[in-house]
Amino acid sequence: MARLCEDGFLHRLYRGVYAVGHTNLSPHGECLGAVLACGRGALLSHYSAAWLWGLARHSPSPFHVTAPSPRSARPPLRLHRSASLTDADRALVRNIPVTSPARTLLDQAAELDRRRLDRMLERSEELGLIDVRKIDDVVARNRGHRGARSLGEAVAGYRPPRFTRSEAERSLLDRIERRGLPAPATGFNLLGHELDFFWDDLRLVVELDFFETHGTRGAFVRDRERREQLQRAGYTVSIVTGEVFESEPEQVIERLAELIERRGRS
Repeated sequence: MARLCEDGFLHRLYRGVYAVGHTNLSPHGECLGAVLACGRGALLSHYSAAWLWGLARHSPSPFHVTAPSPRSARPPLRLHRSASLTDADRALVRNIPVTSPARTLLDQAAELDRRRLDRMLERSEELGLIDVRKIDDVVARNRGHRGARSLGEAVAGYRPPRFTRSEAERSLLDRIERRGLPAPATGFNLLGHELDFFWDDLRLVVELDFFETHGTRGAFVRDRERREQLQRAGYTVSIVTGEVFESEPEQVIERLAELIERRGRS
């Protein structure tokens, strides 16, 4: 081994880890070397894992590695010990052992403020990596983790409402009636668009917005264009998301009552 190093065939990266023929490693090669240096069961983790999954854009160095019993290693390695890793926490990206997307988000939630964590969740959604059930599982298995509470709160908006769209419409209509508010037209066609709730004399439109009804980016864009068209025609458009109506229905009705009152005065 020493002779191979002297001849320039092997280049020592870490104890027991060598590059063959050169030291000009790609970032992915450096990530793999960092994992191999930390012993059996080691995984690229934290920010370095986020980079490998495409959730972070800057260099993965210093390399973060999590292992049940990590070897001692020198910088630029950041070692993390975790005996609670399960098969669900493990993945392989470009032949590099790495923490799963859910576990990566848990570790990052301990380091990021809410704004940056929300951005990382949005990026996970864009890449098709977000799985609420797996996130709930990793949080439940790691209640004492510093990121568990933050991640649990941040992912709440990605859960579908417990009720369907039609159930939400019936519930909102019932609450409008019980509050004594003017009854809206439902399923009304205006400017070529079918509206959820419409008050003609108030020029007021209320739309229930359910994430799953967008389906595609095209549907999402068309939905926004429809609202802009109605607003340009002089109609007030109020959006009520399924998640908000589920969590605070009384507040939604109170805000709607205030909006109806203002439109009536104007």
